[in-house]
Amino acid sequence: MSDAIKMREAHYPGRAPIDAYGNGGFRFADMSHRGSIVCVPSGIYGLDMKAPLPTMDDIKHVLDEADKIEVFLVGTGENLLRLPEDMRTVLHKKHISTDTMSTGAAVRTFNVLLAEDRAVAALLYAVE
Repeated sequence: MSDAIKMREAHYPGRAPIDAYGNGGFRFADMSHRGSIVCVPSGIYGLDMKAPLPTMDDIKHVLDEADKIEVFLVGTGENLLRLPEDMRTVLHKKHISTDTMSTGAAVRTFNVLLAEDRAVAALLYAVE
């Protein structure tokens, strides 16, 4: 066994409301994460997003767990942006409704739907 530091994908194994956002990150489950995140039924994963619109690679966890998701919220930072048509088509074929909004609105909506025990996922772009 090596004493070297092992880097692992940022992952919180469970569902949790987002307690705070801003300063480039998020607080949830008495933890914090710097950078963007995706929240799916299996947990919360850190993302290395370069722009406020997700790529197909950014939504891989959503696609992997599509059978457990009805609503997918996308927080696009401070500005409202539209998901690319090909991404909306893929999600629609998996029977997932999508809604884009500012990150703040997405956090609040995610928390409400999570409290109602809805089948919700969210991708949240970090804002300063």
